Amino acid sequence: MAALRETPRRTPVPPTRWGFAALFGLAGALVVAVIVMAFVWPAATSQAQNLPVGIDGPADAVAAVEAVLAEQDPEPFQLHDVDSRADAVSRIESRELYGAILLGDEPEVLIATAASPVAAQALRGVATQLQLQIDGRAQTALADQLTAVVGALQAGQRPQLPGGAAPGAAVEVPQVTVTDLVPLAEGDGTGAGLAASVFPLVLSGMIGGILLTLLVQGVVRRLVGLVVFGAMAGVVIALVMQTWFGILQGDWLLNATVIGLGVSATSALVIGLAAVMGPPGIAVAAIITLLIANPIAGAAAPPQFLPEPWGAIGQWFVPGASATLLRSVTYFPDAATAAQWTVLGAWLVAGIALALLGHRRSRAELAPPAAQLERTGD
Repeated sequence: MAALRETPRRTPVPPTRWGFAALFGLAGALVVAVIVMAFVWPAATSQAQNLPVGIDGPADAVAAVEAVLAEQDPEPFQLHDVDSRADAVSRIESRELYGAILLGDEPEVLIATAASPVAAQALRGVATQLQLQIDGRAQTALADQLTAVVGALQAGQRPQLPGGAAPGAAVEVPQVTVTDLVPLAEGDGTGAGLAASVFPLVLSGMIGGILLTLLVQGVVRRLVGLVVFGAMAGVVIALVMQTWFGILQGDWLLNATVIGLGVSATSALVIGLAAVMGPPGIAVAAIITLLIANPIAGAAAPPQFLPEPWGAIGQWFVPGASATLLRSVTYFPDAATAAQWTVLGAWLVAGIALALLGHRRSRAELAPPAAQLERTGD
């Protein structure tokens, strides 16, 4: 009779405690709330404020505009005096100003939609308000003319109008001209494409860093993979955004370089923190890039529109610097970009340094003590 083989019994897993299950659900809800707040808060609190705009014209007209803006809280614009229209154009094309208000006999509002569609829309609103004021003054002048004519006729006198104008002469009403100095690319008429590309670029860098951390062993091999991944990501994404969809314009290779550097900087941060902290480093990198840096990048609206000082802080992280640099090289070749290149390069170097530091520390921990080596040698 064959011996009966006794099947090993598995120890039953005890059920999770009710309190722990409830606590886990509460913690999960809080995490979701933080994620939602991180992405919704900048959009909910963003408002037109502190936008650098040039102004030129007669002193009384400039003072009147300043008085109107001072009544608003917060003030939508920071007005900067410009010497002439040419000076305003130069400073707009170099991204020192988002636009300019030129007053006088031929009023004009200069905008640059490529710098920010939201800012351009705000300046179009200024042009509309200026035109309404001009039309109102023209109607008042016409009413004064009619009053003068009627009064003269009633007195049996020949009507005399200010400036020697003939009775019934048409009042010339200046028209406010809106000039878009730097329009958006044909493939991105609303600017939504370039603004929406920031999050996919951040996500691409995160995915690349996670894959290199989990699938590639050896710090040198990971860094080689980082270089190859960043270069290819820049080429492929630039092909999609510029050649296919027409969202970008300008020097294709320069655009690809900016994209590749931004993606590489994010990946390097993931690799470096994972090397120093282990698997929790990936979560820390995600918190820094996705939950902190991405919402305050200032891609959809100018950084000035965010509550202070978050707009300025966002430009010191990879998403903000990447968005600003990519917009500059695409539309504003005269803009100063040294700060953005430096920020992205610093994050890349910091990630590589952390990866090397973590590798060196791991080797030191795995190395046997000197005494043990001596006993082994004996």
